[in-house]
Amino acid sequence: MRRIKDIADNLCDASDRMSTVMERFNRLTHQYVIVLDANRKPIGTITDGDIRRAILAGAKLDASVVDIMNERPFIAQIEEVESATRILDGYEFVPMVDKAGVLREIWRSGQTKSRIGAALIMAGGKGRRLGEITKNQPKPLVKVGDKPILGHILDWLETGGVPRVSVSTHYLSDHIQDFLDKRAGTVRPTIIEEQESLGTAGALAQLPEPVPGPILMINGDVLTKLDVEAFDDFHHAHGYDCTIAVSPYEISVPFGVTKQDENGVFAGIDEKPTYTYFVAAGIYLLENTFCHLVPPNTRMDMPDLINLGRNAGLKVGMFPIHEYWIDVGRPDDLRNAERDHSENARGEEAS
Repeated sequence: MRRIKDIADNLCDASDRMSTVMERFNRLTHQYVIVLDANRKPIGTITDGDIRRAILAGAKLDASVVDIMNERPFIAQIEEVESATRILDGYEFVPMVDKAGVLREIWRSGQTKSRIGAALIMAGGKGRRLGEITKNQPKPLVKVGDKPILGHILDWLETGGVPRVSVSTHYLSDHIQDFLDKRAGTVRPTIIEEQESLGTAGALAQLPEPVPGPILMINGDVLTKLDVEAFDDFHHAHGYDCTIAVSPYEISVPFGVTKQDENGVFAGIDEKPTYTYFVAAGIYLLENTFCHLVPPNTRMDMPDLINLGRNAGLKVGMFPIHEYWIDVGRPDDLRNAERDHSENARGEEAS
């Protein structure tokens, strides 16, 4: 347990916007804020999960924190606390107030919460959309900046504390094995070589057993700064058997879109509207109940597996990504990833 008295970074005003909290979360190791009124009394809390649930519900960046906060957080009075252990039982953090109800400290549990047992990187595709770039190398070994996409993914998993990593390969598998043999890192990945392509989910049946905890699955052409711990927290807080990371995707229609009622009568027109959809980002958290649905040595793709699990009564949820994410599937995507990497490197040098 930690008693935090320097709490300025974990506070926000009731007049703040969701975008302000999101920017603050990018700087905070532990992502939560206490919402205060004008008298420094806590009126709510906001966690990373609250932000993502608000995004799923359609909240915009300028939404008020009052509209997305937990209005009934557990708050304790310092003078009345007998046991810190009992106070924090079941809570990541607790706002601590004085007798007047003014926030003085935040008490935080020091327990490590990561429950992810292993990761599977799907690196077997041929990357045909990249044309000549992948003629003699697998797509996960295409460089972005100073290292291959696969190197960036492994760095991300190691930073997220994932203890075991498997890499599913098929096309030019020996190239990937050679890269892994030469790479220095805290995790030594194991190769699952597919003699025949098993699709985007088939390799789950080939994972070394047993796998304690959920499996983090990511496509081998994805670059992201998604918060692994937040992903894990969200998955368990909702009791999902499968959580799909999703990214907002906007489509602008350059025409007036007409609307009609159930009888086909004109009901209005929207001029050049923009629609937002959530697309699968190629990142998943799966409980073993899902993995056991994959038959050995059988081709299966993720949409088929997820639909199969849902039809079997398993609980599937969505986790919206507000961090950096890009699918490096086409030449334009690769150029954009290179540009993003260069801009990020320049920003780090400047800071």
